[in-house]
Amino acid sequence: MQVAVVTLGCARNEVDSEELAGRLEAGGFLLVDDPEDADTVVVNTCGFVEAAKKDSVDTLLEAADLKASAGHGGRAQAVVAVGCLAERYGKDLAESLPEADAVLGFDDYPDIAAKLRAIVAGEAHHPHTPSDRRRLLPISPVDRDASGISVPGHEPVASDVSEIGAGAPASGPRAVRRRLGAGPMAPLKLASGCDRRCSFCAIPSFRGSFVSRRPSDVLQEGQWLASQGVKELFLVSENSTSYGKDLGDLRLLETLLPELAGIDGVERVRVSYLQPAETRPGLIEAIATTPGVVPYFDLSFQHASAAVLRRMRRFGDPESFLGLLEQVRVLAPHAGVRANVIVGFPGETEDDLQTLCDFLVAARMDVTGVFGYSDEDGTEAASFADDLKLDEDEVRARAEHVTMLVEELNAQRAEERIGEEVVVLVESVEDGVVEGRAAHQGPEVDGTTVLLHADARVGDLVTATVTGTDGVDLVARPGAPVDGARA
Repeated sequence: MQVAVVTLGCARNEVDSEELAGRLEAGGFLLVDDPEDADTVVVNTCGFVEAAKKDSVDTLLEAADLKASAGHGGRAQAVVAVGCLAERYGKDLAESLPEADAVLGFDDYPDIAAKLRAIVAGEAHHPHTPSDRRRLLPISPVDRDASGISVPGHEPVASDVSEIGAGAPASGPRAVRRRLGAGPMAPLKLASGCDRRCSFCAIPSFRGSFVSRRPSDVLQEGQWLASQGVKELFLVSENSTSYGKDLGDLRLLETLLPELAGIDGVERVRVSYLQPAETRPGLIEAIATTPGVVPYFDLSFQHASAAVLRRMRRFGDPESFLGLLEQVRVLAPHAGVRANVIVGFPGETEDDLQTLCDFLVAARMDVTGVFGYSDEDGTEAASFADDLKLDEDEVRARAEHVTMLVEELNAQRAEERIGEEVVVLVESVEDGVVEGRAAHQGPEVDGTTVLLHADARVGDLVTATVTGTDGVDLVARPGAPVDGARA
């Protein structure tokens, strides 16, 4: 039986999809890339903001259309929703979207193959009633029962699915994973869930409380990814600065980074999603100065006005945030810095908005994502008094204003890099165009670098000098490929 896994949302969802793919392959399914070639289409949904929810529903409807064409040469027999939207809304989503044959929650993941077989056979699946996962034992990002799955170097079993932790003992917690792409970058999950209670964010309610993966599990998966040809490990979680706190060592990430960077074949380690209030000097130093770890700081500022941040149940102000950036740039002058901000939060005054804009000008960040505020089900901010809330047109106008500002500021920051030497990880070579990412450019959302007249292959690291820009994207003239060097 052939199955296609379609992934929406963030890099954390990409890891979830690859773990689901590993379990499905272990359960006898054949994975295919194109949903049109699949008997079953699994859509890993995103439930973060309204636009993401709509995209998830539209994708499920598109997959359902394949069932309608099954009588005309198509294959699709079932469409199944998984992921954050499915976990967050469960029974409600199933009732409002009958085109999906089943809506599965996170608790269905361990036996996903059996679930899918039953669904295709026509058995009715009873979707879960959503509950606040902060009150439950959080979902572990590690499969606690990997029995029956082959481990390279140990006795083979019927399935030939690759399992992370090659060479590890056959017992003990591991995670099954099967890569769905072949690029030189792969996300690597540090933790699941979040303990923070930001008033605008619903993620903890469906992702659960914060749980760190054991360092040995992270290292084993990093080694497995390197064996698959991965050159860059992209560390993902809901809050990477919290890593280790539930294991009794808040400095665990600082000690883990050089071990990950030391894996044979890994040329880059990149950390995502840092909470500014928790970004301590030791972690800044580790990211900025450890060989093989790129000086890249993904800082979720969200705003700069102290008053707005307090209503968000966050901490900070322009002075502390600029001080944090100064610490970064003293150690790594060319460090990449990105952030997201929310505009039009309840109670945001014009002075608050100006404070944010002044901060953005002073911060000189490489990329800034701008989101207009909207109520999220079940969040504290959604229950704020109506007189605090701005109307939709005002939120939209403010978001457009800040977006125009950051587009100009980010383009200026890119222009400041003209003449700078960068090391580019090549990710595509098409029709003579060689494209990749410099150290300051994170995957997918931070722009790319085009290498002029480069003779390179995917996975190569190429030294180059920046000669031009197009918004946040760079154009660079290369030297020789980097042989075993760190980017």
